[in-house]
Amino acid sequence: MTTPLPSADVLRAIIYLVALCALSPLLGYFMFQVYRDDDHHRFLRPFRFLENWIYKIADVNPREEMTWKNYAWALLTFNFVGFAIVLILQLIQQWLPFNPQHLPNVPFPLAFNTAISFMSNTNWQAYSGESTLSYFTQLAGLTVQNFLSAATAMAVMVALARALTRKLQPTIGNFWSDLIRSTVYILLPLSIVFAIFLVGQGVVQSFSHYIEATTIEGAKQLIPFGPAASQIAIKQLGTNGGGFFGVNSAHPFENPTALSNFWEMLAILLIPSALVFTFGFLIKNKRHGAALWVTMLIMFVVGLVFAYMANFATNPAIGNHSFLEGIETRFGIGNSSIWSVATSAASNGSVNAMHDSLSPLGGLIPMFNIMLGEVIFGGVGCGLYGIVLFAILTVFLAGLMVGRTPEYLGKKISAKEVIWASVGILVPCALILVFSSIAAVTEMGLSSLNNKGPHGLSEILYVFSSASGNNGSAFAGLNANTNFYNYATGFCMLIARFAVLIPVLAIAGSLAEKKTTPPSAGTFPTHGALFVFLLISVIIIVGALTFFPALTLGPIVEHLLMLQGKAF
Repeated sequence: MTTPLPSADVLRAIIYLVALCALSPLLGYFMFQVYRDDDHHRFLRPFRFLENWIYKIADVNPREEMTWKNYAWALLTFNFVGFAIVLILQLIQQWLPFNPQHLPNVPFPLAFNTAISFMSNTNWQAYSGESTLSYFTQLAGLTVQNFLSAATAMAVMVALARALTRKLQPTIGNFWSDLIRSTVYILLPLSIVFAIFLVGQGVVQSFSHYIEATTIEGAKQLIPFGPAASQIAIKQLGTNGGGFFGVNSAHPFENPTALSNFWEMLAILLIPSALVFTFGFLIKNKRHGAALWVTMLIMFVVGLVFAYMANFATNPAIGNHSFLEGIETRFGIGNSSIWSVATSAASNGSVNAMHDSLSPLGGLIPMFNIMLGEVIFGGVGCGLYGIVLFAILTVFLAGLMVGRTPEYLGKKISAKEVIWASVGILVPCALILVFSSIAAVTEMGLSSLNNKGPHGLSEILYVFSSASGNNGSAFAGLNANTNFYNYATGFCMLIARFAVLIPVLAIAGSLAEKKTTPPSAGTFPTHGALFVFLLISVIIIVGALTFFPALTLGPIVEHLLMLQGKAF
């Protein structure tokens, strides 16, 4: 049974969307100034010395152009080094400083999983941070990777945009320059400001020991502390999602007030949304950037409306009461619904409520968002080049329908680009279905379930969707800290990350070498309503054809059984 939506929650959602729409173009233009190939860094000079210092220390020539293969090799090498450092930090953390609780070294399977998770911008967490990782590991390992994994994807987005504007050139830019600019001029300043704001709201930033407190019942309770605000700022802005504490942004030390909750939710989508406008500026086609952004916004709003309707319904299995289990009462169903849709649309993965406790259809929406790939805003950089893969597929299909060679922004699309785009789209889909199937028929996969029946299947689907979609959020009803899930999700995160990044760079390299064809009467426009409609259709059709049978056996069947008073 559906109840009327509270007016306050509807108003909150409207304010959220208005703020996102207002701030995205402004931030998008700022980032365009950062990525321009000239040196016109207006209002960026305070950080220019840091950029030049990094180039000097790293012995990097930022003006040295790279082919797509060299760009990819630099990216892979850099990410492997980051993975190795985070892995080693976890394996030796008990002998490192800033460990006031004397936490032991992390077991190898969990350390392996976590290192891949933060290197791939997934930030999947099979552990509880306050009882597993020292302050040093959280700062020097996870927080640093939050910056660098986000900057890696932003660099690839810039390389793709640059390739679309080049003619008959074999190079697509310099990885190190794109990476460092993303970090120094965008992620670092925004995170500093946001972290100061969060500290003002009550988010902890401390190196002190945990404190033992006595509750009003007389029981002893350990109160954890730590340098949380610095990590929470970049976890949201960089669409990382990895929380300092186990329950993530449901914890009052990560998300203490209604104001912090609103700005953390907004930060999830802010840079991914703004980068679409940046892309439009970079390719000198603002109308196409706007078309991509409208596509994302439509899909986000539709998902949010469905999530609101599903989560504000009542549950016949528990006497028609609301779905409040697992909901942080400080924020309520409305805030939890916005957050669940935003975090899954943006490949962020942070949560302020347990998705396992959402209504069956309320849990389906974030799961399906992840399954569609990083296209509904997506992760920083990832969302933009993710939807470009679908745009290439869309213009290819449109070209087939009219019998004309497909073009994308003046570049002829050949079989090479379509094959690479198909690889980037389908590999994460295959990982979700293959590993979910293995988990559903093996004892090592089933032994971790908290629930049986269709809800148990939803838990399995969600964990591999989250890993293969580089999202990181969890249904929170499955014990993922087992050897099977640590290794299985680790390999999913690793393969999915680079099975999209490498095709995007290959496409960028191919497009940069082509000449640009001026638009003609037969050119399919990529900025109008028809393009938006076809793009949404292609995204939904690919997702539906791939995942509808699995979703039917999971959340859809659970919803139908819930209406008959059955729960799992």
